[in-house]
Amino acid sequence: MPELPEVETTRRGLLAAMQGVRIEHAIVRERRMRQPIPRALPACVAGLTIRALTRRAKYLLIDCGTGTLIVHLGMSGRLWLCDRDAPAQKHDHFDLVLANGKTVRLRDPRRFGLVLWHTGDVMRHKLLAALGPEPLSADFNGTALYAATRRRSAAIKLVIMDSHVVVGVGNIYASEALFRAGVSPRIAARRLTRARCDALAAAIRETLGEAISAGGSSIRDYVGGDGMAGNFQSNFAVYDRAGEPCMRCGAPVRRLQQGQRSTFFCARCQR
Repeated sequence: MPELPEVETTRRGLLAAMQGVRIEHAIVRERRMRQPIPRALPACVAGLTIRALTRRAKYLLIDCGTGTLIVHLGMSGRLWLCDRDAPAQKHDHFDLVLANGKTVRLRDPRRFGLVLWHTGDVMRHKLLAALGPEPLSADFNGTALYAATRRRSAAIKLVIMDSHVVVGVGNIYASEALFRAGVSPRIAARRLTRARCDALAAAIRETLGEAISAGGSSIRDYVGGDGMAGNFQSNFAVYDRAGEPCMRCGAPVRRLQQGQRSTFFCARCQR
């Protein structure tokens, strides 16, 4: 699924074509998403000008002045720019038709994504209000991670994927960051020392920053908002490399199941 680097790459790819541009109208072809697209949404956004396109965790926030569109790509969604006369395909559920001749189109085969409309302070929306700090912000560091893990007996990989602890650390980047920090994904979170929390927080920031610079990871059919594929998958040290030699020590990379997701790690390098 699209993780934080892919969502941020999508945002950056759409920004120039959307910010300051008027919305002519919206087209809803399929309302049945993870939550139904509001019936009134097209009437709410028609004629409004997009003031900003920002991101919170894995949510894209389209500020239209009188309200905000909240978009989530779900498990398989893609949001990209196309010409307004481009024919819609089977899973193209939502269009935002802009006055500059472009359309922002949402394709979501599994329909786990979201398109919602919120008036007022969007950060108070129930989907956003309880989220933890952004991993690339000053609010997230070793001190914050150490404090958040003191009473957590769950495996550290599951804890850093908890959006109440830190947002946007999905399955791929959790495995990669833990490898960089030399931390076993199986260790109980509360057993990490302050020094190891410092190392892991730094590794999370480094991994996500590099992934954003590379345009995200194009696994299956992901492309960014500008239609370009990401390239961070060529930098994977452990993810999806089970049985291959560790790039540090040569031991075989292992795979295990945690929280119904695959974890990849080196048992020799990660303690």
